[in-house]
Amino acid sequence: MSAISKAHPARLRLVIVAAILAVVGLLAPVVAVGPARAAEERGLSVAAKTRPVIVLVHGAWADSSSWDRVIPILTREGFTVYAPPNPLRGLATDAAYLHDFLTKNAALAGKPVVLVGHSYGGAVITDAAVGDPEVKALVYVDAFIPAKGESIGALQTRPQAAGSCVAGNPATVFNPVPLPGAPKGDVDLYLKPDKFPGCFASGLSASEAALLAATQRPLAASATTDVSGTPAWKTIPSWAVVGTADKVLPPALLTFMANRAHARITDVNAGHLSLISKAGAVASVIVKAAHTTR
Repeated sequence: MSAISKAHPARLRLVIVAAILAVVGLLAPVVAVGPARAAEERGLSVAAKTRPVIVLVHGAWADSSSWDRVIPILTREGFTVYAPPNPLRGLATDAAYLHDFLTKNAALAGKPVVLVGHSYGGAVITDAAVGDPEVKALVYVDAFIPAKGESIGALQTRPQAAGSCVAGNPATVFNPVPLPGAPKGDVDLYLKPDKFPGCFASGLSASEAALLAATQRPLAASATTDVSGTPAWKTIPSWAVVGTADKVLPPALLTFMANRAHARITDVNAGHLSLISKAGAVASVIVKAAHTTR
């Protein structure tokens, strides 16, 4: 006969009750954690679904690699990032290409978007975002922010653009190259290599400037005279990064355009390529814009 069977019946009942309570006590926290964890996971799922996608658009004489230092910062913050190529064939063509990327891309379907443009890319996002309800914020990084009927060439003739290192005699700034199949008179414009150190790539090392000069992508000359349509910044909240040492688009011009667009302005001590030299500061502005979309 076991020790338990020899125990007094009342005492046996107490032992059994105590054992049951002990088991219940052990299980209770597990049962309680289950719903809490499920709720937490549901919350994370919702947050992930509403977190905006960030689309980065490069400018002229560059490519998507100009965002290489910004992208890792944004992905560490949990954002999905795309940096599609900007064709640089003309404002209407480039804006249409980006608009289709945004609106006909299954990967972006139903997701809010923060659209970011650098330099000429600012003009492209201004037109491309029109009619896309998913674009919730525009971020301009040392960028053109044209109004309706303006071209980037016209903006560079404004008094605020005085002193730009790419203004003046085009023969001293660009190397024109024939553009097969283009309308008569249109050419591809390459920046002369000596316009990279101290001008386009000011604030970067000599080796970085040389690499950018060698790998630059040209802008069709017609893109400088193409005029913008109704600007998306009329209806979409905007942010602007102003490089206070920008020699391509002087700070006075950047600030004028940003104020006109009612953009939230962040000054950064950088040249025209703040997205490279001050990637952390640029990424911070993008993240701030993204947080307002939630």
